[in-house]
Amino acid sequence: MKILQVSSSAQLGGAGIAAYRLHRGLIQLNAESIMLVNSQRDKDKSIVGAVGIFDKVMAKLTPLLDMVPGRFSSIDMDRVSASWVPDRLIHRIKKNPPDILNLHWVNDGFMSIATLAKFEQPMIWTLHDMWAFSGGEHYVGDSTRYKEGYSAKNRPPDEKKLDIHRWIWARKKKSWSHLAKKLTIAAPSKWMACCASESALFKDFRVEILPNGIDHERYHPMDHRVARNVLGLPEDKKLILFGAGSATSDKRKGYHLLVDAIKKFEKQVNLADYELIVFGASSGEGESFMKTHYLGVLADEISLALVYAAADVFVAPSLEDNLPNTVLESLACGTPVVAFNIGGMPDMISHKVNGYLAGAFDVDDLTKGLLWVLEDSKRRKSLSAAARDTVMKSFTLEQSAKRYLSLYEELLGGS
Repeated sequence: MKILQVSSSAQLGGAGIAAYRLHRGLIQLNAESIMLVNSQRDKDKSIVGAVGIFDKVMAKLTPLLDMVPGRFSSIDMDRVSASWVPDRLIHRIKKNPPDILNLHWVNDGFMSIATLAKFEQPMIWTLHDMWAFSGGEHYVGDSTRYKEGYSAKNRPPDEKKLDIHRWIWARKKKSWSHLAKKLTIAAPSKWMACCASESALFKDFRVEILPNGIDHERYHPMDHRVARNVLGLPEDKKLILFGAGSATSDKRKGYHLLVDAIKKFEKQVNLADYELIVFGASSGEGESFMKTHYLGVLADEISLALVYAAADVFVAPSLEDNLPNTVLESLACGTPVVAFNIGGMPDMISHKVNGYLAGAFDVDDLTKGLLWVLEDSKRRKSLSAAARDTVMKSFTLEQSAKRYLSLYEELLGGS
């Protein structure tokens, strides 16, 4: 059985990282998996990037071309994918046709909407965000248009010019409405599965919940002091960790709410005993309320695992999220997580067992959760053990790969 993972990138962004982990997990099970990406930046020979001058040039141009429709809309195209640019995926795949396709995050002009219906193989589409069943949004906020269908009547009154989400959604509906027998939807979280099933586009499609997995041998508990010494972090402080791809600038990840929580936190503790660690792209211009260590983008997983192990708690104050890698990584390293009770967070975090689930967007409760985790060292040890146990029971890379492999075999008739 030849499996092709189709993803805009490998190891870039949360979706690319999750897709690559699945790919490697399948290979470790001796499955024949290849990963097709927009541009190859890795030495892994099982990843195939654009080949030839034309395809390489287009790989650089299509992300820019994909934003052109935004000129006719009032929408910020940084958060929207139009996927209108013709691609060469069919041509590339025919060179070495697989038995089954597993699509992942295919935006930035990597796959046009029209291409999906042209694939001949059975398909699984892993939903790393909401784009597949929305208009052009990757996360919809409080909009319900994806459930109702995008029409002139339910357009937000503050949007002007072209209703780009309606235009994108209409193209999806036209191209994909007949694919229910050919396309299976894989949702990493229960929340994403529910959203897909309730959507106007995918309500008649088969939706399976297939959680992402993590390499528990790479991400594992280690001695606090050793990790802190390696990273040059203080041994005598309680360390609060926050991180994301665009750590402080992506509002969806909730850094601004963490800032508000720590300001409240300051009134209840001696702030000199606590320090904040931030990894990911950030300005480095944080508030002066707490000493903060900005680590920047951590490109290797060894450093990342050290950071999780060094921290006393990881905070994930996202406004919307699927099954974020950061939460699984933290739990695997035995570091409890405090998050809002939204999206896929309750799939991973059991309240007061391996972390704390605050009420959605309730900053006071987020502050309470931080205090609850940090104030009792014995409690933290119990939370740490439960965090690791959560990953070992449900989220290892092997478990994830086996779930996907079983679905592939079923769709191919047990081959």
